[in-house]
Amino acid sequence: MRGIFAALAVLLGCLVARAQDAPPPLSPQCEAPAADIAAPAPLPHLADLLANKSAAVRILAIGSSSTWGVGASSRKKTYPALLRNILEGALKGVKAEIVNRGVSGEVAQTTAERLRTAVALDKPDLVLWQVGTNDALARVEAGDFEDTLRSTISWLKASDIDVVLVGLQYAPKFVRDDSYTAIREALKKVAVAENVLYVSRFDAMKFIAQNQTGEQLISGDDLHLDDLGYECMAEHISRAVIANLFVRRRDLPKPAPPAPQP
Repeated sequence: MRGIFAALAVLLGCLVARAQDAPPPLSPQCEAPAADIAAPAPLPHLADLLANKSAAVRILAIGSSSTWGVGASSRKKTYPALLRNILEGALKGVKAEIVNRGVSGEVAQTTAERLRTAVALDKPDLVLWQVGTNDALARVEAGDFEDTLRSTISWLKASDIDVVLVGLQYAPKFVRDDSYTAIREALKKVAVAENVLYVSRFDAMKFIAQNQTGEQLISGDDLHLDDLGYECMAEHISRAVIANLFVRRRDLPKPAPPAPQP
């Protein structure tokens, strides 16, 4: 699957008419099947910006502790900081401006309310919404959680802003937790219904934990990520975004040839 993503990234370069190399492959310690990282979904606004040779892309990273970077050894090791470097390396000539609006402990409803102000201030082309873990821990009803996601996604779409949902992390102590499972399933349900990109951190991290002996992605509290966890999070999100930019455009009909002049 890694080869497929590399090929998609090369073809994306042709689509946006920029001379660029394929993005680097996933780090060996972050490798996971493509299906465990994300399922295809469109990013129409971002794809159009790149197709029109935009020199800058504004990204708002919002959510809770995994966005702010609790557990990272420095601010340079948070996923938004790492993501910017990956995207700028992959999309030659494009500056990725990423604003980190993470606040530890927030549930989806609180973030959704704060998001409207953040959008007005930051004017993003893409929102990366890391969401769900605190709702599961706070025992928020899955139906209420779904309603919050749906209404916020609808508002973002109406504002011509793409959104990527970034799901719950894998933590062994919560694998059998009913609320953790219910919120994960609600995220998948909303992503499919709203046709938005969903990055399943749980599945990708679970694969790494079960198949790569000795790799630890979470810190000593058995919940927050460590530096490697943030590195893998950034790599997985970047590859999902890049691959789905290509998916968005590959099936568009070719323009009709100009009519002959009389």
